[in-house]
Amino acid sequence: MASTSKKTTPSPPCCDSTTPAPPPIRRDATSSSSLVQQDWTVPSADRRPVVDSLPEPSKTASGTKTVIPVMLRAQTSHPLDPLSAAEISVAVATVRAAGATPELRDSMRFVEVVLFEPDKHVVALADAYFFPPFQPSLLPRSKGGPIIPTKLPPRRARLVVYNKRSNETSLWIVELSEVHAATRGGHHRGKVISSQVVPDVQPPMDAVEYAECEAVVKDLHPFREAMKQRGIEDMDLLMADGWCVGYHSDADAPSRRLAKTLIFCRTESDCPMENGYARPVEGIHVLVDMQNMRVIEFEDRKLVPLPPADPLRNYTPGETRGGVDRSDVKPLQIIQPEGPSFRVNGHYVEWQKWNFRIGFTPREGLVIHSVAYVDGSRGRRPLAHRLSFVEMVVPYGDPNEPHYRKNAFDAGEDGLGKNAHSLKKGCDCLGFIKYFDAHFTNFTGGIETIENCVCLHEEDHGILWKHQDWRTGLAEVRRSRRLTVSFICTVANYEYGFFWHFYQDGKIEAEVKLTGILSLGALQPGETRKYGTTIAPGLYAPVHQHFFVARMDMAVDCRPGEAFNQVVEVNVEVEKPGETNVHNNAFYAKETLLRSELEAMRACNPQTARHWIVRNTRTVNRTGQLTGYKLVPGSNCLPLAGSEAKFLRRAAFLNHNLWVTPYTHGEMFPGGEFPNQNPRVDEGLATWVKQNRPLEETDIVLWYVFGITHVPRLEDWPVMPVERLGFMLMPHGFFNCSPAVDVPPSTCELDAKDNDVKDNGVTKPLQNGVLAKL
Repeated sequence: MASTSKKTTPSPPCCDSTTPAPPPIRRDATSSSSLVQQDWTVPSADRRPVVDSLPEPSKTASGTKTVIPVMLRAQTSHPLDPLSAAEISVAVATVRAAGATPELRDSMRFVEVVLFEPDKHVVALADAYFFPPFQPSLLPRSKGGPIIPTKLPPRRARLVVYNKRSNETSLWIVELSEVHAATRGGHHRGKVISSQVVPDVQPPMDAVEYAECEAVVKDLHPFREAMKQRGIEDMDLLMADGWCVGYHSDADAPSRRLAKTLIFCRTESDCPMENGYARPVEGIHVLVDMQNMRVIEFEDRKLVPLPPADPLRNYTPGETRGGVDRSDVKPLQIIQPEGPSFRVNGHYVEWQKWNFRIGFTPREGLVIHSVAYVDGSRGRRPLAHRLSFVEMVVPYGDPNEPHYRKNAFDAGEDGLGKNAHSLKKGCDCLGFIKYFDAHFTNFTGGIETIENCVCLHEEDHGILWKHQDWRTGLAEVRRSRRLTVSFICTVANYEYGFFWHFYQDGKIEAEVKLTGILSLGALQPGETRKYGTTIAPGLYAPVHQHFFVARMDMAVDCRPGEAFNQVVEVNVEVEKPGETNVHNNAFYAKETLLRSELEAMRACNPQTARHWIVRNTRTVNRTGQLTGYKLVPGSNCLPLAGSEAKFLRRAAFLNHNLWVTPYTHGEMFPGGEFPNQNPRVDEGLATWVKQNRPLEETDIVLWYVFGITHVPRLEDWPVMPVERLGFMLMPHGFFNCSPAVDVPPSTCELDAKDNDVKDNGVTKPLQNGVLAKL
């Protein structure tokens, strides 16, 4: 792999065999905490310097010098780097200063401050002349030589601002001045480029609002009286989780900012880690006006007894949960004596032959930019402009109150990034780790930082490939490793881990890990419900689904400015009996070009092994076939609700597993910018595709919708073991042969007799049955 300080060594077009062997990943019972704690960022002395001047002018054939302008100053932030804390401060202060009156400025609430991502040609210029990978050859050339810029445009911030006084939502674009952000500590010197009020919408909720909502509900006298009827005197035992109301009727219209609360009761107020979700309080209807922070509807509709305290409700270690932890788990340490194989320069990552940039937003969380693969003499080959998870929806299948209203849009209503964790070394991530912090604005415009928010590390992944010649007994085997980039967030009771895995054979895997605590309901004595699973006496978990939407702005073999991709659907078909299938065994892969958006609304079909290939229309491999990458679905499902279900008004994008659109600036979120209390039908992706734009050769965006139907088990209680789902992007004719054939053999230190497992103190003998037969 080429580092930031060395050029890539050319290699044959099939695969690059000159790549040095990566340091081994060893599993050892010996502690190596001194190594694990290292930060594997590229040292400043080893980084390629940011360009602050350009090469000396070259002489033309006539002897005159070609005039090449010189950059005015160094660029310190790549156009795709997430906003720094200082930049967020500048953006907030600039917008606040633009308020006409003190009352208006005081009523501003800052829902989101995020990088306003520049046009793709700006990113291309940055990558060519200002930042790694420093490849000006990728840019188009004019007749007079390369077009070399003097500097990049200023970075910009995009702000979503909620006016608490007027209940209005506005969008702002602020131009940031790098020098002011760096030297004035956030003093407002930005420039407002645009601002507009967006009518008839509600922006995402904020954690501050949820905390205030809980306090208001618990302070309400009728609520306290209702709790006393259920034997609850201590308000500190209660948890009031605010949920967005969605949109079920005109009463939920965005003219008011509304939330409904789900009530739970702990048994011990002095136990902070008690599982409070184990005792739902049902029969209580509470509607909160979040703008004015007051309860506008309260009704004690039905007295449902509190479920008894479940002795199996807690999940803390050992005696703290009333149990005993298993004692036969030996230590397992990840040791890399020479350090990891990846290199990090700011937010730019290089690993093996992969390189990309890491981004982060309050709504999506982790974003992967500018994904490319360095393929020997073919150089850096782009695969995707931008990869992220842009929405998730969790609809519940119980028609009873309050569960039918549970249909959370966790990205659009709350924000995945804003709810991310500070990850713990050795627990969330294991081995040699590079962490990235994330900076956000809080509701009032202050800066909050989540340290160790994104984790980057290598993982051993079993066998990469193997073959043994049965005649000679000789074998070749390679270990697989992958580079993993991830973050984890908590939305109320559930945890979601979002992972992008990069493999040595050119694959990219998107994976979501679901864990956390079930959202439960209470039962009357002797009652059962077919819409869920009884977990404990008086306690049941409703059936529900989890849907995720991955947005992939692809660029398979496309240089900057090129839009030469198309999408082909592949189905395996059985040959009809006849002259061409006399043995009735024939089947083949049939390809269908998806020519327009309406043709590209597709569902998974495991019966035909359906998958989709993004191909470059002008690049071929050694057999003359178009190069491509295919999207291979994992396990999946579609919504089980009826077509008239209220939540599908806002989530029409769930009706198909695949959507394909041509890239259009502003088409980012499948349910539209503001799904919270959205009264409009089919806003977002389902409306965009009605234009039926052509897809035969364009800048392709894939929208892959994948989900899981969760029928709860007793084994999911008290905390749910991880469920995994996702999909794979795999090379399909992209390479001339296996790109993993050049992975070097691993050091086999663990195969020594010292590490062989022994029975009764005797080392197990090694046997080769094939050689014995020969």
